[in-house]
Amino acid sequence: MASGEHGVVFPLVDGRRSTSATGRAVVADALRPVDPVGAGAAERETNWRSGYLTHFRRLVEAGLPSYSDARSVAEAGLASVQARMRWSPDGADDQPLAAAVAGAAGGPSGLVGSEVLTGGADPDTALTIPYRGRRLAGDDLRRQLDAWVAAGVVEPSLREAVTAVLENPDWLRLEGRTVVVLGAAAEMGPLRSLLRWGATVAAVDLPRPELWTGLLADTRDLAGTLVVPARAGHDDVERRAGLDLLHDLHDATAWVAGLDGHLVLGNYVYADGATNVRVSTAVDALTEAVRTLRSDTALSFLATPTDVFAVPAEAVSASVESYAQRRTSKVLRVPLRTLSGGRLLRRNYVPGEDPGINDSVVLQQGPNYLLAKRIQRWRATAARAAGSTVSFKVAPPTRTRSVVRNRALAAAYSGAHRFGVEVFEPGTANTLMAALLVHDLVKGSPAQDHPWQDEAYAAAHGGLWRCAYDPRSALGLAAMLGVASAP
Repeated sequence: MASGEHGVVFPLVDGRRSTSATGRAVVADALRPVDPVGAGAAERETNWRSGYLTHFRRLVEAGLPSYSDARSVAEAGLASVQARMRWSPDGADDQPLAAAVAGAAGGPSGLVGSEVLTGGADPDTALTIPYRGRRLAGDDLRRQLDAWVAAGVVEPSLREAVTAVLENPDWLRLEGRTVVVLGAAAEMGPLRSLLRWGATVAAVDLPRPELWTGLLADTRDLAGTLVVPARAGHDDVERRAGLDLLHDLHDATAWVAGLDGHLVLGNYVYADGATNVRVSTAVDALTEAVRTLRSDTALSFLATPTDVFAVPAEAVSASVESYAQRRTSKVLRVPLRTLSGGRLLRRNYVPGEDPGINDSVVLQQGPNYLLAKRIQRWRATAARAAGSTVSFKVAPPTRTRSVVRNRALAAAYSGAHRFGVEVFEPGTANTLMAALLVHDLVKGSPAQDHPWQDEAYAAAHGGLWRCAYDPRSALGLAAMLGVASAP
C-alpha cells in the first residue's frame, strides 16, 4: 500500500498498511464468538493470499447452526472492520473511522449542494427486460422466467417475485421514495431502469466529468428525477458533480442524510484490489451514520455469485440429478478426474445435504474482493435482524467490463454454458435486479428462519448452485473451451 494514501485507509501494521494482516484479523474476529477454533486457524494462516478460501467458507458454515450464530458472525465482523479501518484525512494522521462521519447531522460543507434534473420522457408503464436482442414483456417474459427456472439458472422464488412486479406495474415508480445509488455508473446498478420507470434517484459517484456527461445525458432521455451532489460554481453540472466516498466521506454522508423522501440506500460500488475493501468500508460507515439519523432507511445490496453460500436442499437435489445424467459422467469424467488427481469435475455437493454449501469463489479475484463483498453481506444480515427493510440479491454471472478485463474469468465465462451456467449481459442482469429491488421495497421479501435463506431468496446465480460440478473443478475446462470457441 502506498504510504501517501489518505481518506479511508487500512491500519498500520508493523509500519505498513497491510491488507493481508487486516483481512486475516477481521475474519478471525468474525469467527471468534461462535467458532474460536476457526478464529485461531485464521489468525495462524501464514499465506493469506492463497489460503484465505478455507476461512471465508468457515464464516458461512459457522453461522449455520442458528440465526443467532449467523447474526453474531455478521456483527462481530462489522465491528472489527469499523474498529480496525482508519480515517486519515492528510495521509499521515490516522484517526478512528467514526471521525469521518462525525457531525454529519449538521449537513455537508457549504461547497456541496444538489442539482436536480428531470427527464423529458414518459415513464414506462410495464416491466420489460432486454434479452438476446429482444425486449421481453408480458407472456414472453413469463416464458423466459419459466425457462430460467427449468434450466436451474435462477431459484423459483425469483420467478414469483418478478411476476408480482409484472402484474403490478404501478410499483415501478416507487412513489415517495428516493433511491440513493452509491456507485451510480456501475454496470450492475439500477439507475437507468429506475429512471426509465419514473423513480427519483440520488446518484453518487466519483467527480469525473466524463462519467457524469454520460449519466446526465441518459437522464434527459428518461422519465425520472435525478438528484446529484455538486459543488458550487458556474461550470456545467458535469464538471461540478460527484463525491469521492474514500475522501469526501463526511460530505457524502451528510448529503445523503439530508435528501427528501423515504430513503433507500443502494450499495453498488466496486473498485479494483484493496481499494474495494476501502470503499466498501466507507459505504458501510456512511450507511450506519445515515441509519442513525434516519432509522427508516431501507438498504439494497447485490451479491456476487462467485462467493460461498448455503443453498436449499432442492438445489442440492437438482445438482445431484444433473451429475448422474450428464454425458461427461459416462465419457470424460473418470479419466479427467484420474489425470487431474481428483481436482476436475468433482460433484457439487454430497447427496442429501440440507443446506448445501456452494463454493463458487474464483481464486483470481482474491481475498480483498471477497472481504469487500462479505462486509455487505454482514451489513444486510445485521440490518435485517435489527428490523430494517433490506433487499439483498445474488446477481447472475455477468459480462461486465471488470470481468472482460480478467482474461481467465472471461474465458471461463465463455465456456460456462457447457456446464449448465448462463452468463448474462449487463442490460439483462441490471434490469432484472432492479425489478427485484422494486419487489422487495413494495411487497417485501417473505420472513425466513435463517439469514442464509434470506440470501437464497430469489437468487439469480446463473446455474452455479444447481450445476452438476463443483464450479472451481470445472472452471479450468470451461476456460479452455471458451478460448477454443473464441472467434
